[in-house]
Amino acid sequence: MAKKQQKEKSIEETLWESANKLRGSVEPSEYKHVVLSLIFLKYAYDRFVERRNELIADGKGAFVDQPVFYNAKNIFYLNEISRWDYLMENAKQNDIAIKIDAALAQVEKDNPSLKGALPSNYYSGLGLDRTKLASLLDVIGKIDTQKDKEHDLIGRVYEYFLGKFAIAEGKGKGEYYTPKTIVNLIAEMIQPYRGKIYDPCCGSGGMFVQSMKFIEAHHGNKKDISVYGQEYTNTTYKLAKMNLAIRGIACNLGERAADTFHDDQHKDLKADFIMANPPFNQKSWRAENELTNDPRWQGYDVPPTSNANYGWILNIVSKLSANGMAGFLLANGALSGDSTELNIRRQLLKNHLVEAIVILPRNMFYSTDISVTLWILAGNRKARTVEQNGELVKYRNREDEALFIDLR
Repeated sequence: MAKKQQKEKSIEETLWESANKLRGSVEPSEYKHVVLSLIFLKYAYDRFVERRNELIADGKGAFVDQPVFYNAKNIFYLNEISRWDYLMENAKQNDIAIKIDAALAQVEKDNPSLKGALPSNYYSGLGLDRTKLASLLDVIGKIDTQKDKEHDLIGRVYEYFLGKFAIAEGKGKGEYYTPKTIVNLIAEMIQPYRGKIYDPCCGSGGMFVQSMKFIEAHHGNKKDISVYGQEYTNTTYKLAKMNLAIRGIACNLGERAADTFHDDQHKDLKADFIMANPPFNQKSWRAENELTNDPRWQGYDVPPTSNANYGWILNIVSKLSANGMAGFLLANGALSGDSTELNIRRQLLKNHLVEAIVILPRNMFYSTDISVTLWILAGNRKARTVEQNGELVKYRNREDEALFIDLR
């Protein structure tokens, strides 16, 4: 009998196994941060070398150490201490963690688009075993990032690690991320072709990445979209900036990682498209006497302290432009709730904002098995004709309608 061919491990699987050897020095929830910055350095190095060789081949060898010749092609310039070959030469040294931190600090200094995107003095503070860190560098060094034509490797590894952590720790543990199938559905429903796009809880920036893929798939121009976002967790905020910078996506994620409710980084923003997956059923999001006169609730009851769902909804409504579209996810419980939430729902309908409510199947997220609802809101549901990606599209009046779909 012929021997059954063993399935080749994916890059994500290989990296998880390698990171898992760090257990004891690093919590599994931290693996992604340990691995992703190293992948970034390898990714940046491979593209740096490719561009450097291009310049030499074109007779421009005199310019190989000038950052402008790299930045013009959306490629990061790397000083010698930031290059992967330098790190590999020193991988067995006792101070390799310090050298990795220095590499990250230098590449951020040399490339303004990476400001605030990379961890500071992270590796030297972990106290990692030198041989285990060297082993991880070896694994990442073998990755051919040139095969990653969609620049998707960091996003894929991030999602895989979140999923593995959720499986290992049980449902409800770890961070949420939005499956690409759902992000695609939101993009297809709100069609973000041109204007400002906003995500009030942007995580690693997956909504923005998928929006750009939507534009490419429909032959639009990525330069027609401006990206605005906010993220509460500092490490994830940095990851989002890194993830978007790698893809050449300019973004405004605020001056710092911050709580959207208590430190709104985009107070005056009016967005044409809003895509979001807020934390489900977030409790104690404000104290009883906090944010009671917040302008975002104007015209509505103040969202209850017991659950942030309607705080997220009204934050989104307040940011929506006159003709804007929003698509966001909430737990099914947002369709019911106390009298305050009922009053807000009623007012949303009276204001003709609710375009559609789609109840999605269960078990679509690694980190929770609860049923999830997709909300679509529209700022203008009157009859009108608009230009969309070079074509005229006619909309009928839908002010007295709301579409409900149950996909369970």
